[in-house]
Amino acid sequence: MRWTTRPETAGDRDAVRATVAAAFPTPAEADLVDALRADPAWIPDLSIVAEPAEPAESAGPAEGGVAAYALVTRCRVGGDAALALAPVAVLPRWQRRGGGGAAVRAALDAAAARAATGRGERLVVVLGHPEYYPRFGFVRASSLGVSVRFPVPDEALMALVLDGPGEVPSGTVEYPAPFGV
Repeated sequence: MRWTTRPETAGDRDAVRATVAAAFPTPAEADLVDALRADPAWIPDLSIVAEPAEPAESAGPAEGGVAAYALVTRCRVGGDAALALAPVAVLPRWQRRGGGGAAVRAALDAAAARAATGRGERLVVVLGHPEYYPRFGFVRASSLGVSVRFPVPDEALMALVLDGPGEVPSGTVEYPAPFGV
């Protein structure tokens, strides 16, 4: 299946909230996205929606066409600028059809383009399924000297180094305040 990806617009906010809320058992992740929009960690071009490319497969106007979503925001690692990928969400009826992967790839490509020009961060961290994120180039964060202050399985905290000038940070991840950790 083919997907169209693009940065979120103001008109997508309700559809993004619906997608994120439907993908998780509680509204906490949808609330997180809303809170991050008001935080200095927010980077508008790294809030990515995915829509089915085929009109017959469209999610429909009631959902704004948004079927999947990926968000990358600023964080700090060892006191230096970095990025965090979270959340990634797909409407249940669209799961396992490539929309989440398309949104993640578009978000990472946009982050990589920023890093390559020297105006973006070179490290992206994600806390997620160790079977899923390596397909995008993520490795165990511990192999890069990156950790978090709370207990997580080593294989669940992953990091991706983006090409570009400057050092790649290491140390403890400091998430933006809306994450609550």
